[in-house]
Amino acid sequence: MAKFIKIYPENPNPKAIESVVEVLKSGGLVIYPTDTVYGLGCDITNLKAMERVAQIKGVKLEKSNFSFVCEDLSNLSDYVKQIDTSTFKILKRALPGPYTFILPGSKSLPSPFKKRKTVGIRVPDNSIALALVNALGNPIISTSIRDEDDIIEYTTDPELILEKWDHLVDVVIDGGYGGNEASTIIDLSDDTPEVVREGKGSLEIL
Repeated sequence: MAKFIKIYPENPNPKAIESVVEVLKSGGLVIYPTDTVYGLGCDITNLKAMERVAQIKGVKLEKSNFSFVCEDLSNLSDYVKQIDTSTFKILKRALPGPYTFILPGSKSLPSPFKKRKTVGIRVPDNSIALALVNALGNPIISTSIRDEDDIIEYTTDPELILEKWDHLVDVVIDGGYGGNEASTIIDLSDDTPEVVREGKGSLEIL
C-alpha cells in the first residue's frame, strides 16, 4: 500500500517533503507532480530502485530513456560534458520549465548509463518537485506515468493515480491536479537543436 501524502505547491511543507525524501533514500518509488504530467521517480544513486522503475515500465535500465530531474543547472557538470555558450543560453532561458533537454553525457554518469552518449535533463517549474530534489541532495531519475488508455494518455487526478499505482510504488504525492500534456523534448547534443517531441513548452526559446 502506497502512502498518500498531500503537499500544497504554493508552500510545500518541509516535514512532508522530508518524509518523502526518507522513502526515496531507502530505495522507495514516488509518484510526484511536475509542471507537466505526474512523474514516477526514485533516487539516482539507488540502483535497485532504478531497476524497479525500469521493470514497471517494461524496459531494460541500460536502454531506458529516463530523465534526470535536477534542482537547477548546477548539477549539470556531474552528468553532462562541457557545453557551449549557445546551448547554455537556451537552458538558462528555458529552465525551470516544461522541457526535457537531451545533452551529451559525461563519463561520470551512474553505472547503468555509463555507455550512454546522451542524457535527458529536466528542471521542472514545480515547487514540490524542486523541493524533493533539493532535500534529497541529488537528482531523481524520472519517467512520466502514462495511461494505457488511448484517449486519456495521462491521468491527472492524484486519487485515481493512487488507485492504479497503489501496489507498485511507495508514495503518491497529491499536489493537486496534474497536466495532461508532456514536456517538450529538445536534443541539444549536436550543433543544431532538434525538436524530438513538441509538448507543453514553447519553441520560442530556441
